[in-house]
Amino acid sequence: MITDPELVAIGEKYGKTAAQVVLRWNVQRDVSIIPKSVHVERMEQNIDIWDFELTEEEMGQISAKDLGHSGIVDHSDPAFVKFIWQYHAE
Repeated sequence: MITDPELVAIGEKYGKTAAQVVLRWNVQRDVSIIPKSVHVERMEQNIDIWDFELTEEEMGQISAKDLGHSGIVDHSDPAFVKFIWQYHAE
């Protein structure tokens, strides 16, 4: 996501990172966001998304990339579910 050429290009237009573009995309879709980082610089970037607005065209361009599921983990994978539940049981 953070190296996607289209997201990087949109970010450059606004002086933002691709990650900031994705956060803004979610905000403009009324999706609650909970960005996580332990790095101060990234925390500052995560909050710095309120001084620009994506156009309808950009919103559509980014929406077309939506897989409809997580690209990071498969929440239906039994091994992943077992991994998550081990922490819930504590």
